Amino acid sequence: MELRQLTQFVAVADTLNFRAAAERLHMTQPPLSVSIRKLEEEIGAELFVRSTHQVRLTKAGEAALTDARAALFHAEEVARIARSTAHGFSGGLRVGFVGSAKNILLPRLLPAFQKQYPDIVLKFSELTNAELIDSLEQNHLDVGIVRVPLSRRSDIRYITVERDHFVVALPTRHRLAAKEGVSLDDLRDEPFIDYTTSDLPGLHALTSILFEEAKFSPRVSQEAVQVQTVLFLVESGFGWALVPSSSSRRAGTGVRFRQLVPAAPRPAIGLAVAYNPTFAGVTVQRFCELAETLAR
Repeated sequence: MELRQLTQFVAVADTLNFRAAAERLHMTQPPLSVSIRKLEEEIGAELFVRSTHQVRLTKAGEAALTDARAALFHAEEVARIARSTAHGFSGGLRVGFVGSAKNILLPRLLPAFQKQYPDIVLKFSELTNAELIDSLEQNHLDVGIVRVPLSRRSDIRYITVERDHFVVALPTRHRLAAKEGVSLDDLRDEPFIDYTTSDLPGLHALTSILFEEAKFSPRVSQEAVQVQTVLFLVESGFGWALVPSSSSRRAGTGVRFRQLVPAAPRPAIGLAVAYNPTFAGVTVQRFCELAETLAR
C-alpha cells in the first residue's frame, strides 16, 4: 500500500465521483479506477459501491477513511517536523472561529502568535459552531475557536480560554434602556431574538436552560445564527436578546447592554480553542499552549 493510493482513496471518498476526484488529482479517470481496484484487492475488501449514476462508501470504506486521513496527515507531519526543527517553525495553520471570537480573544491571541512564530502562515475561516466541529473532525481545519459548552458529542478536545456571561441587549430607545439592571420579568411581554437551534446549538441550549430555571417563556420573534446578526436585529428594533458580554466590545451604537438581574444563577459560557487529537501536530500544540497562557 502506497501513500499515493491513500491520497486517491480520500479524494474519491470526498467527492464520491471518480471523474471529479481524477480532476482534483490532475490525472485521468481510468488509471484512478485501476489504482482503487488494486487498493481494494490489497486490502481484501471493497471500499466503494459503484453504479451507473452513484458512488458511495461501503462500511469498510467508511471505517478506513478516518485512518487513511490520519496516515496521510502523519506522513506529511514527519517531513514538516524535520523542516521546522532545522529552520524554525514554518508552514501553515488553518484557524476557524465563531464571530464573537473577534471581540477579545483573537485580537489578543493572533498578534502574540505571529510575533512568536512569524514564519507560520495563518489561514482564517469564520464559521458556526457546528461547521467548526465538522471541519475539525474532517481535518479541514487545524484549530477552531468555538463557543462552549458544546451541545453535541464529539472526539474533539478543547481548552476553555475565555469565560463570559449573558447580558441583555436592548435597542437604544427601549423603555428599559436607562435601567442599570434588567430582569426577565421586565421583558416578559417583549419580542425576543433567539439563536437558531441547528446552527448554534450551544447558545440556544444555554438560553433555554436559563429560561427554564426562571420559569419564563420568551415570545420569540426572530432567530439568527451569529451573535452579530442577533445584535443587528436588536439595533433594528426587532426585539431584545441575551448575548455574551464580550459582544458589547464591537456592537453598534444602537444597542444598549444591561446586566441581567438577579445575577445568579447564570449558565457558564465562553470560548475555547478546539482541535482534533488525531491530527494535532506541533504547530497546533504551540497555538493551544499560547492560548492557554493568555487565559491565565
